Amino acid sequence: MNFHEVLFPPDLSFGALGGPQRRVDVVTLANGYEERNTPWAHSRRVYDAGLGMRSLDDIERVIAFYEARFGQMFGFRWKDWSDYKSSRPSAAIAYDDQDIGTGDGTRTQFQIIKTYRSGGHAYARPITKPVVGSVLVMVEQDEKRETIDYTLNSKSGMIVFNHPPDPDTRVYAGYEFDVPVRFDSDRILTNIASFQAGQVPDIPIREVRV
Repeated sequence: MNFHEVLFPPDLSFGALGGPQRRVDVVTLANGYEERNTPWAHSRRVYDAGLGMRSLDDIERVIAFYEARFGQMFGFRWKDWSDYKSSRPSAAIAYDDQDIGTGDGTRTQFQIIKTYRSGGHAYARPITKPVVGSVLVMVEQDEKRETIDYTLNSKSGMIVFNHPPDPDTRVYAGYEFDVPVRFDSDRILTNIASFQAGQVPDIPIREVRV
């Protein structure tokens, strides 16, 4: 996987436009009813980094970042300021923010996930780029310590326990996370006169699977 473990400047992603995208194929039948199907098990985030640009210095930083990634060639980390932690936006992260699985006495690996719930339905989103130093892990009411009780793969979001959690024990995690993305254009077009007039360039960003 062509991916650089480097974070897009978070002060430049602040103010960017973006959110989840889902592909749904809709077929309208002759009787007016619809058939809907999706080939995607998971949504993908899309962003426009251009809206975070506030000065020509910002443009220069983005161009340098773009060149260092060879355009669309290499992915990178992106902080989505509207959704970057396991807790509510107004709350601090806690050990029991997210239920990520149940022990069976044998299983040692648990993927970090974030669950979105509404109206009795839920979607579990795999979190593959947790922020190092932010992750909290708990089994039932027992808080665990990294390296002593488990190891964290910050490149995949996998938690590996040194000893498997007991059967029927709940595993929880709290964390901050980044989104794995890439540039979604083979060019960045800028114009000093337009930028000074308040027009910012389009810099599309798209989530990638890692």
